[in-house]
Amino acid sequence: MSILHAIVLGIVQGLTEFLPISSSGHLVIVPWLFGWNDFETVATARAFDTALHLGTLVAVLIYLRKDLIVYITQGSQLIIKRRQQPTSAGRRAWLLVLSALPAGIVGAAFEDKITEKLGSPALISVSLIVFGVVLIWADRRATSKNHLQSVDSLTMRDALVIGTAQILALNPGTSRSGITITAARLSGYSREAAARLSFLMSVPIISGAVVFKLAKLVRDGIPDGLLMPMIVGIVVAGISGWIAMWSMIRLVQTKTFAPYVVYRCLIGAGVLLAVATGFR
Repeated sequence: MSILHAIVLGIVQGLTEFLPISSSGHLVIVPWLFGWNDFETVATARAFDTALHLGTLVAVLIYLRKDLIVYITQGSQLIIKRRQQPTSAGRRAWLLVLSALPAGIVGAAFEDKITEKLGSPALISVSLIVFGVVLIWADRRATSKNHLQSVDSLTMRDALVIGTAQILALNPGTSRSGITITAARLSGYSREAAARLSFLMSVPIISGAVVFKLAKLVRDGIPDGLLMPMIVGIVVAGISGWIAMWSMIRLVQTKTFAPYVVYRCLIGAGVLLAVATGFR
């Protein structure tokens, strides 16, 4: 795998993991469009995917470091000091962990089937368009109902509803960020709170995925010639992921999610046209 390809895919992963435009979908579409064949085996592809997710995990840990320190500190107190009255931050910490369970369980149980059955460029394109439309519908509906709850309002019901929605993101093209923001807006949260909840809920789900994939990588070893591209992918995905989070929070403070939806529809339509005309 060339370093240039590692840089491009690192940028793609970092930006699309946290923006509501689907990282898994873009990681299929970009190599498909350019005709890249960097991975000779499934093990090689999974090893590089692990590196990219590690990079985005580092990005979100750095971006949310202040919040996470509070959540980890307060959340751990519920285990260490069981008789102590739980704080609101400590309770939210465990609700965020709870939100990762539905998608984590389904993803681990059906990983191979998801890889085999889903992820064609045509299906990704349809998913980009359909779930993009759902996102803008949910955003406008929430605005009309004046949904302005903050992250502090997170309840067990909301954690389960938004967390369960993440199962849909196992389908490339749906977007984990997009579907969690959609569910959060429909659950009563403001745009900024929905975006922050999406970032916070990414921590346990990405952490679980990274641990799961790292275990396989340790067992199988790093494929020959992939170490340097993996390092580059981690660094680039981390930097671009931080930029993506910073930019989206700035945007949704004054704007809607419409720019992301327009982008999803244009990319989806473009790929469908490429498939229909035999361009790829």
